Amino acid sequence: MKTLCSLAILLALLSACNSADKKPAKGVTPAAPLNLVGTEWTLADLAGAAVIANSKASIAFPEAGHVAGNGSCNRFTGSVAITGDKLTFGPLASTRMACTDGGVSAQEDAYFAVLAAANRYEAHDSELLIYATGYAKPLRFTRAATSTK
Repeated sequence: MKTLCSLAILLALLSACNSADKKPAKGVTPAAPLNLVGTEWTLADLAGAAVIANSKASIAFPEAGHVAGNGSCNRFTGSVAITGDKLTFGPLASTRMACTDGGVSAQEDAYFAVLAAANRYEAHDSELLIYATGYAKPLRFTRAATSTK
């Protein structure tokens, strides 16, 4: 009897572990990722690190396949490929203004490094999360007041 109970518990645990991998039931479609085109976001958390106040770090998706923003000190632009919830940035070009604050410069370098490693995103009405390979926590953004969506 004890073996039977143990077996039942093991099967229940295995069943629970596999539930996350199951496809939705017929007639139920998973929620589609938010379309990022036309949105603008302000960096609120740098993969688990606090963002320097008034550093202006941001990201915008002005049109399909294009990204722009502020790294903290310098403006940047480049390409982005978005398929479903997958997202990758092409090479980003940025201005080369001298950042007078070493902390802001270091934050910008870290921000660009996470963007270069980005692989997926989640977006909700007021929050954007960008996940990256090699980082335990995502970049977290809040919707900018100037966003058109």
